[in-house]
Amino acid sequence: MPPRHPEVPVPPPEEIAVSTTRVACDGGGGALGHPLVYLDMGDETAVECGYCDRRFVLAQAAGAYHDPSPRQASGH
Repeated sequence: MPPRHPEVPVPPPEEIAVSTTRVACDGGGGALGHPLVYLDMGDETAVECGYCDRRFVLAQAAGAYHDPSPRQASGH
């Protein structure tokens, strides 16, 4: 079956630079999130979340880390 709207481009998945090969994803939290899952890159330099398709890429520079869903200290 062909796509309903082939003229509407699909945006690429969100890409997040991380400093470790083991990451956690909750889809951004809130009502639009998903269960917290832990992902391990193994020998690769990237991994994708099976729920939300976020792509976590190992950053070469230590200062390039961006926390995708910062939590308040009371939320730990």
